[in-house]
Amino acid sequence: MSRAVTVVARRPLSGRVGLVAAALVVLGEASWLVAGLPGAALASDVGAVTVSSWAALVCGRAARRHPLSRRRFWALLTVTMALAAVGRIVWTVERLGGHELPHTPLVGVLFAAGIITGTAALLCSLAAPRSLVGQARALLDGVIVGLALIPIGWVVVFRDLASADLADPLRTFGLLYPMFDLMQLTILVAVAGPARPMWRALALIGVSLGIRATADAVYVSLVAHHSYAPGHPIDVWWPLSYLLVGAATGYSAPSGWNDGEESSESPLPPWWRVALPYLPVGGAIVAVVLARQPTGQTPQLIFVGMMALLGVLALRQGLAANENLRLVARLRRLAYSDQLTGLANRLTFNRRLRRALLDGGPVAVLLLDLDGFKQVNDRFGHAAGDRLLASIADRMRDAVGGDGIIARLGGDEFAVLVSGDRPVAPERLADRLLAALEPLPGEEDLGVHPSASIGIAEYGPQHTSYTDLLRDADIAMYAAKAAGKSAYRTCTPGLRESAVSRAELIAELRRAVDEDQLLMEFQPIVDLATGTVRSAEALVRWRHPRLGVLPPARFLPLAEETGLILAIDRWVIHQACRAAATWRAYAPEVTVAVNIAAAHVRRPDLIATVTGATAAAGLAPRALTLELTESALIEGSEAVLERLHQLRELGVRIAIDDFGTGYSSLSYLHRIPATELKIDRSFVSRLDAGDPRAYATVEMVNRLARAFDLAVVAEGVETGTQHAAVAAIGCVHGQGWRYGRPAGLSELLTTLTPIDAPADRPGGHGSKVLDRTGGSTLPYGGANSDDETVTEKRSPSTQEQS
Repeated sequence: MSRAVTVVARRPLSGRVGLVAAALVVLGEASWLVAGLPGAALASDVGAVTVSSWAALVCGRAARRHPLSRRRFWALLTVTMALAAVGRIVWTVERLGGHELPHTPLVGVLFAAGIITGTAALLCSLAAPRSLVGQARALLDGVIVGLALIPIGWVVVFRDLASADLADPLRTFGLLYPMFDLMQLTILVAVAGPARPMWRALALIGVSLGIRATADAVYVSLVAHHSYAPGHPIDVWWPLSYLLVGAATGYSAPSGWNDGEESSESPLPPWWRVALPYLPVGGAIVAVVLARQPTGQTPQLIFVGMMALLGVLALRQGLAANENLRLVARLRRLAYSDQLTGLANRLTFNRRLRRALLDGGPVAVLLLDLDGFKQVNDRFGHAAGDRLLASIADRMRDAVGGDGIIARLGGDEFAVLVSGDRPVAPERLADRLLAALEPLPGEEDLGVHPSASIGIAEYGPQHTSYTDLLRDADIAMYAAKAAGKSAYRTCTPGLRESAVSRAELIAELRRAVDEDQLLMEFQPIVDLATGTVRSAEALVRWRHPRLGVLPPARFLPLAEETGLILAIDRWVIHQACRAAATWRAYAPEVTVAVNIAAAHVRRPDLIATVTGATAAAGLAPRALTLELTESALIEGSEAVLERLHQLRELGVRIAIDDFGTGYSSLSYLHRIPATELKIDRSFVSRLDAGDPRAYATVEMVNRLARAFDLAVVAEGVETGTQHAAVAAIGCVHGQGWRYGRPAGLSELLTTLTPIDAPADRPGGHGSKVLDRTGGSTLPYGGANSDDETVTEKRSPSTQEQS
């Protein structure tokens, strides 16, 4: 047996010697009695006294070396063994004095006291219930078994006794010893619950009780048949039971046992353990029928025993009924209240909300969510988070008072129900809550007190059920978070409509990929020196069945929030690779660029997605450029950097998109294997106004890129002035409506058809690009291009450009 299950206490030498000596005494007595040597009765008495005295001694030593919680158990066993020794001594003296079977009052008192102390010891063991109710339940179970055995014993043994044998109460009491033994054994089985590992000490004591019960039953049978005489071989069983009790002192409690309270979540006992006290009752009923005398009378002993059994059964059932009532009350508390804060839970809040709506009158709900509570859990642990929640609940009680019903809906979310005459306006109550949740002195410095955002919704004609009211409160709460947190917002029709439309759009976006509602457009990236289209950026659009074609700004943020961006990214990569394989038949040097979401960069399957897409399309990896934003790169771990290096080894190009708008840092330029750098359109757009700082910014970025051997793409070039500026600065490539709007693959193929370039432009041949007005095509660098009039004043979105 492993040490985790049970531990054998290290016995001192004297303890081991005593155990061996006691075992030799038992063995010698057994040999003497079986051999039928002279003086068997005296040998039996001496052996029983010797072993019981030794058991009392070692139990006393165990009591002294154990802590208080276990000392009582061993002390009571010490008294039990001492009473057994004294009782056997008195028995021996009176037997030698002339009594054949001395069932005298003194012997009866000593043995009865031993039964009481032994039972008390079992009820004080570590395995026993800690509550008085639990101990009473175990005791009553044992008494039920013992009383049920009286009619069974009558049928099996006592029927053969003469009435005169039962006339002496003391003699009758002596014949009931097996009943007391089985009663104690039942109590031991009842207290040794399944919640803890088995303690070998209790196991040995259980075997000892079983041996003693057997010995007492055989003794009663022999007495009933007048075939017992002192010194019978059965006498050795009693010293053997004492020996096992003494041997039990060598076993310490297993490590899984706790000296404190019982486990709050004990496993359910097996069915037989629950039914154990009641199984003998059925046998007792049958025995009563069999024990009826021919005259129809029931023997007095059985009648008294059955009346006592009925009384104990009634008491036991009353105790069970009381426990059931307490259990129902506890289940109600568990079902309708929050165990951490003591507030009403979600179920109770919903029931009271529905009742308030049925009663009529004004009803409002305040939904409160803590801001930054996760950081408290992450930094200080969940125990600190639980204490914080309990503290916040107390503050909310003080702030709300009798003006509303507070509930904890779950996690860090609370709700307040205001109904009836409404003594206070919901907005006023929200102000009180925010004031009560302000951090106390020292809390803000420690970072253990988050702020709160509150959403308010008042019941009105637009609501059909309580769920609609809770939904509106939730919408308002998230609006308060978006407004800067530590604030409250009231749900308005505009907020509700926006939230519902957003939820519908998310649901429709989930079907967009599967139902082929996405489409691809490509915007050319031109070589500013030659006017040749060198690449095209793939831009996704959503052909919404109801709203028409939606730009990326309408749905990509939602896709990133919901995780749908990964499926969209994969679709775009595969479609872009197939399109690039098509146009490279006309323009073999024109590559394709694809934007990759930050979430996709952090996934290990990115490389498999890229290699699978290029292989399926028959596209060389060097013809693919992956564009990543600065924020995605800054948040990247070492695994992300390793992934990017693997892509570069395959030949895939890496572009840093929207450079200058994120966390521009020179450190990551040293680590990331980038090949291109794209200047954000917000800098290029200010070149029209002759802003010297904008010009200097673009020039600085261009020089920085050259220092790192990176190609530069100027995004958002719309006018001739911007084109001239970025060309003069020395940018290699340009992208924007000045060179072509985003268009489908068929239009891009037209753009890539070579035409003659103007005679005054070096480069011989160029590629024509789409005019920004979208109707016709013209060669890059056409006449008066620097003075082109911008016919559309509204600037396109960044997603449409790049």
